[in-house]
Amino acid sequence: MEPLYKTILNDLKDKITNGTLIPGSQVPTEKELSDTYGVSRITSKRALTELEQLGMIERTRGKGSFVKEVLSEKKQTKRLLFLLPFSNDLSLGNFSEGLLPVVQKEQFEVMMTNFDFLTNHQANDISQEFDGMIYYADDESQHLDLLFDLSFQQFPIVVLDKQLHDLNLPAVLSDNLAGGKAACDYLIENGHKQIAYIFGNLHPPQSTRQRYLGYIRSLKEHQISFHTTLEDKMANPKNLLAYVAKNEVTALVCENDLVAIEAMRILKQGGYQLPEQLSVIGFDDIQAASLVDPALTTISQNFKEIGALAGQALIDWINTGQQPDSQKVEVTLITRNSTKEQPIHD
Repeated sequence: MEPLYKTILNDLKDKITNGTLIPGSQVPTEKELSDTYGVSRITSKRALTELEQLGMIERTRGKGSFVKEVLSEKKQTKRLLFLLPFSNDLSLGNFSEGLLPVVQKEQFEVMMTNFDFLTNHQANDISQEFDGMIYYADDESQHLDLLFDLSFQQFPIVVLDKQLHDLNLPAVLSDNLAGGKAACDYLIENGHKQIAYIFGNLHPPQSTRQRYLGYIRSLKEHQISFHTTLEDKMANPKNLLAYVAKNEVTALVCENDLVAIEAMRILKQGGYQLPEQLSVIGFDDIQAASLVDPALTTISQNFKEIGALAGQALIDWINTGQQPDSQKVEVTLITRNSTKEQPIHD
């Protein structure tokens, strides 16, 4: 059931947007709202406070609340903010290839920038300047206060790459679990049984954990006992040679392409022939994946589709007021020269 203050808030918002309450006109007082809706003054005050935070009214002590004049001059072109962790990150895909055609078709503008933008902009600044936001969740705990403040203002936000379980925000992300499983399935189909999972971070993020769980699911389904554990601190590039030798590993599933490329460098320096002695699979299909030697087998994320879906979901939310559901996008196995069928020994 909708809280009473939200009923008042939404009614006032509707009257302002449909012109019943025109710019400059006085909004009912706390007492008038209390009498009309049969609620306490505290409830009506909260509704007016939130309306003020949304920038729809301005309150003057001793005079009352008035619809902001600036609403009559509100720009016709709607604007979206697309926030990325930082610019020129090789590990991030090209979401704009799918996003830009969608926003252009719907006659929206989009501003793409990095997290530095948040240094000088607070929630109220963003909600005043933009109509919605696409936010790439690099760290699940980062900017939670800002995101909560914006969502409290009912500002539309679509999250990329991760589900932020602390907030009820829709996300568009790759099916990372299916990707981890597909990578391991492929290695098993090629005769590998000693397959390790290589972490680039001892505190793996949500996307990496999902890929790891897909790897575990594949091993369980094929009844293969050896696996890398989350607690196994040896399973990272710094100690890779010792880990591979100790466990007689023949194949690696790496949390992403950058980790895979670094792992291949270390293995080649250690005297391993790739893929003759060790097969390696990455995740993301970044540009460098096809350029290294050997070219990297990887799981490709459909960044174009993710960008398009996120853009359309956000625009639909802005236009209809209805929050969309989260969506998972399929991934694809790209086979190259870093993997090879494991010889069967008698």
